[in-house]
Amino acid sequence: MIDFLRGSMAYRGTDYIAIEVGGVGYQVTVTNPFSYEEQESVFLYTHQVVREDAQLLYGFQTTDERDLFRLLLEVSGIGPKAGIAILAGGNPQQIVSAIQLEDLKFLTALPGIGKKTAQRIVLDLKDKLQKLGWDRRFQLTLSLPDQIMEKSVHRTMDDDSNMRDVVEALTGLGYHEEEARSSVIKARESTEKELSTGEWVRLALQVSVKR
Repeated sequence: MIDFLRGSMAYRGTDYIAIEVGGVGYQVTVTNPFSYEEQESVFLYTHQVVREDAQLLYGFQTTDERDLFRLLLEVSGIGPKAGIAILAGGNPQQIVSAIQLEDLKFLTALPGIGKKTAQRIVLDLKDKLQKLGWDRRFQLTLSLPDQIMEKSVHRTMDDDSNMRDVVEALTGLGYHEEEARSSVIKARESTEKELSTGEWVRLALQVSVKR
């Protein structure tokens, strides 16, 4: 079992990064490949999935993310791809809060999660999270973050290669093209700051789950 990797980011795809460790390249699926820069030093906690036809690695920046990912895999109908997409749409504290609050609106806004799956997540994990002490883990107040306030700032993105990268990243996480573009537009309207591609992806995901 590969528990973690430390190396440099060689290159990235739409849903993974390749990490060079001692001359060996490991393909690791992550929530936001665009938050990593080439040749950047990387440390990731990993979860390994062994199948008859493949050995897959999923990478996380914190043990909270990896632990929650593993819990999500225990829910019927949630596979690694859906688990990664859920974590891309919200941080562990937001997701755990939504489960404990039975906030189906938040959960169904996550990519690939319908109402029945959201209900199953709550049913399977609400009591388990409490028994495992996740409320104490985050010192939760059981309230979700405030909505990002919309501003009357309108900017186009078709001529912005940075924004096209963000749309591509979202579609790689399971969003439809139109949905991805809408989330990016909302993200651009929510701030006047100039952000990196990775930061735009994170903001677009946050905006999309709060709509």
